[in-house]
Amino acid sequence: MSLPAPPRMAAVWCPDWPVTTLRIDSAFPAEAPLAVFTANRVVACSHSARQQGIHRGLRRREAQGRCPELIVLARNESAEARAFEPIVGAIESIAPGVEVNRPGLAAIGIQGPTRYFGSETAVLHALSRVIATHTNDVLIGVADGPFAAEQAARQGNIIPKGTSPDFLAALPIETLDEPELIDLLKRLGIRTLGAFARLPAADVSARFGAVGTWAHRQAGGIDSRPIAARRPPIEFEVSIELDPGLDRVDAIAFSARGAVEQFVTDLADHGLACTCFELIAQTDRGEETVRRWRHAGVLSAVDVTDRIRWQLEGWLNRRAGEPNAPSGPVNLLRLTPIDTVPTGVHQRALWGGDGAVDERAHRALARVQTLLGHGSVQTPVVNGGRSPTQRTKLVPWGDERTPTRSPEQPWPGRLPAPAPSVLIDPPRPMSVFDDAGRPVIVTDRGSLPGTPYRFIIEGSKPAFVTAWAGPWPVDERWWDAKARQHLVRLQLVDAAGRAYLVCFVLDRQHWFLEGVYD
Repeated sequence: MSLPAPPRMAAVWCPDWPVTTLRIDSAFPAEAPLAVFTANRVVACSHSARQQGIHRGLRRREAQGRCPELIVLARNESAEARAFEPIVGAIESIAPGVEVNRPGLAAIGIQGPTRYFGSETAVLHALSRVIATHTNDVLIGVADGPFAAEQAARQGNIIPKGTSPDFLAALPIETLDEPELIDLLKRLGIRTLGAFARLPAADVSARFGAVGTWAHRQAGGIDSRPIAARRPPIEFEVSIELDPGLDRVDAIAFSARGAVEQFVTDLADHGLACTCFELIAQTDRGEETVRRWRHAGVLSAVDVTDRIRWQLEGWLNRRAGEPNAPSGPVNLLRLTPIDTVPTGVHQRALWGGDGAVDERAHRALARVQTLLGHGSVQTPVVNGGRSPTQRTKLVPWGDERTPTRSPEQPWPGRLPAPAPSVLIDPPRPMSVFDDAGRPVIVTDRGSLPGTPYRFIIEGSKPAFVTAWAGPWPVDERWWDAKARQHLVRLQLVDAAGRAYLVCFVLDRQHWFLEGVYD
């Protein structure tokens, strides 16, 4: 069965929107090199910074090394949404039903406006005129489907109807927003969207699962919305009445969290997950704001709550006299799912699985996070470092799982695999002796004059060493008195076959137990 043709869409893209927002708020000069960071990685940078080698994904230390005068800024998504609100309002004056992918990127269906203005070019001119009152740094593109439209907007092009696959074919594979999949495809020698699109769809589905299938459709210029997307029945709409009305974003989000959780759960109980929803907020005086929010995957309760915050941040902070500025507190929120997919269609595993168990776990963790706070549920990420403690980083559930330090770069003194399964925090003092009963020490050069024969962990019975490995010396940050580490690590195995990770701290001349290999 042939798939329906993707709809003609216009995408409005404001390049480097996080930088633009912070430049407006902080009044930095236009020529100043700016970079916005999240988890110590560049997420956006100014044109002058790019000219000095700064690019998205670069680590903070490397970025500052390339451009010592770089102005480092932390990302503020609420400010981005607030600043983007007038632009979305301007787009709505041309066509209703604006879909906001994220602050700085929005899209509209262009078929209706084309009938009114006479041509797609005329629609783009109309959009440019209304947006120009808010910003001149904007690109608009038209193509078949939202993914192709976004790429067209990045080049400021109108892609003729039916030619979007040819336009996408020459783009690099990094255009897809799937880092794990991109890395695997590059290792397989696939460098462009066209090369990926030419692979048989059945083979892609079998090899890469749902994520690969979805990305394959994007690369081929097919509508990026899932095949099973549909408008759900009206009973999934949720209305949240606030009595009395509220005018603070945090208070509204707190009051809405239970209903948002129910909104996601009701869909899940019917085997559905939401990929796009409409949010209507009304004041007690009748003013309202309407937005559609689309997500690349499925929207969790945390995702929906974030978008409520973003929309209200922009609306409630409008000054008196601005178009549609609210004059009273918010007393009603209405959530309506626009597009849904069967639960598990957007499961993130590359190697298959129906995703049902992961989906239930995600909902449970999101609920705990909603009740106890954003940082109450954390997930580990492999980090860069030499010790097992340094190589583990905890990030809040739902946040980008980005390491603080690159785990791929060389780390002299790093322990070989496998890592200990149990880490002792804080490390327990212990003693190590040779076969003559003398304490085993480590020299400043990292060598052991004596051979470990017996050890005693504080509070435990003596144990005999049947095997040992090492040493692995570490002498890092010698210039920083507080952060310096000068130590040597060993692996010891006792008579019961249990393995231990121990270290000798040269500054304190003492042994410590750091971990256990279970």
